[in-house]
Amino acid sequence: MVRVHTFYGLNDEDLKLLEPLFEEFTSHAGDMVLEQGAPAEYLYFIEKGKVAISYKPYDGHSITVTHIEEGSLFGWSAVLGSKEYTSSAVTIEDLEAVRIRGSELRKLCTDHPEAGRNILDHLANAVSSRWKDAHEQIKAIIKNGMNGK
Repeated sequence: MVRVHTFYGLNDEDLKLLEPLFEEFTSHAGDMVLEQGAPAEYLYFIEKGKVAISYKPYDGHSITVTHIEEGSLFGWSAVLGSKEYTSSAVTIEDLEAVRIRGSELRKLCTDHPEAGRNILDHLANAVSSRWKDAHEQIKAIIKNGMNGK
């Protein structure tokens, strides 16, 4: 479990609560890991490989928003309680990951509030830098699209 970069620094008790909830996951290049609009079930932590995250507006073509790799996570909709994924993820380099059901993580946080705060703090730190990077990429995509590039 400690191999998941996101959770480095968590205390042993919190790690013991999390560990049984994770399962191994592998995927080959070209595989759809999650699809926009599909039921949001899992949060994924990449140990090896690379994934393209894309978003399809209701009135347009799919746009690759970002590429993520080792140490990153995706599938946030599952943790936030959304019914559906808001983006798609396709493996672009063979993927080795672990995943956790969002419903199980939310239950752990409810049943163990102090551990839940610690875990959610680590998750928030992990996603904040990625969100900033993705936001900048989206702005660049929009700017280039408006300039006809």
